[in-house]
Amino acid sequence: MLIGLSLAAFVSVVVAIGLGPVAVAPATVVRIIGHHTIGFPAEQTWARTDDSIIWEVRLPRVLLGAIVGAALGVVGVALQALVRNPLAEPYILGVSSGASTGAAAAILFGVGAGLGPESVSLMAFFGALGALALVLGLARSTGRITPSRMLVAGVAVSYLLSATTSLLILFADSTEGARAVMFWLLGSLVNADWSTLPIGYAGITAGITVVFWWRRRLDLLALGDETALASGVDPGRTRLVLVVVIALCVGCAVSLSGGIGFVGLAVPHIARRIVGPIHRHLVPAAATLGAVVLVWADVAARMVLQPRELPIGVVTGVLGAPVLVALVRKLPHNT
Repeated sequence: MLIGLSLAAFVSVVVAIGLGPVAVAPATVVRIIGHHTIGFPAEQTWARTDDSIIWEVRLPRVLLGAIVGAALGVVGVALQALVRNPLAEPYILGVSSGASTGAAAAILFGVGAGLGPESVSLMAFFGALGALALVLGLARSTGRITPSRMLVAGVAVSYLLSATTSLLILFADSTEGARAVMFWLLGSLVNADWSTLPIGYAGITAGITVVFWWRRRLDLLALGDETALASGVDPGRTRLVLVVVIALCVGCAVSLSGGIGFVGLAVPHIARRIVGPIHRHLVPAAATLGAVVLVWADVAARMVLQPRELPIGVVTGVLGAPVLVALVRKLPHNT
């Protein structure tokens, strides 16, 4: 099943790159990528416009969608194990709200303009880290970090920062800036380019690697803190480290693509039905499935209302709500 999901992800990336107002055959897509990466074929036999569209526009966008989808899927798996709640999702810790507040401040009021052309992404990342610090401070204020404290602190911080973002939009002088913030809050891959991909890939790949490395600890945490302690695993320390890793993944993802819902909530459930609950299989399955889901959601976002483009968060919400309802109806009665 993992091999099948990997092949599906590869095919999805190649086909999605070729789809758009100017369609390009998958074979041509492969040749263009090979020409730019390994120098084969050496001779260019396709149109220059196709080369520019594929290499400079669509490939960075599809690759960004794949890594963001993988991050959201893996983070959803980790969070559902950490808090032992099947409906937990990546934004439950308020990290997304923090990133949104940072981005809104940068777009509307120029906060962090001295950070350079990537000031919006950097402010979103700093906002995510600040939200995480606040959640951890609240969760630890009365003792050891527990799933219930993390949930309550995350919900409180999320509401606080969402209200702050709404106030920033309300007091903005620029209507165009407010529209840009709203589009960014709903998620979009339109700003993907080769300059932003390396940082995002580095941070997200590191986070996914740590989650997979601690796959056995996730198995134990999912069974309860007592089981983890009996097996020699400190649940508090493990939870603290993994929460930081989760914030890194979500912060990188949101800073590059905005807020995208559903993926981190439903993909882990679908992956469990495919490969089972053991995290050795579940983590890579959620990563590849999340990549597939977000790549095709982005295809729908840019093709359904051509030449206009939908926010990708709208697409994932519309497509994901019925799937999530079906999953919830099939959950055991004691869940």
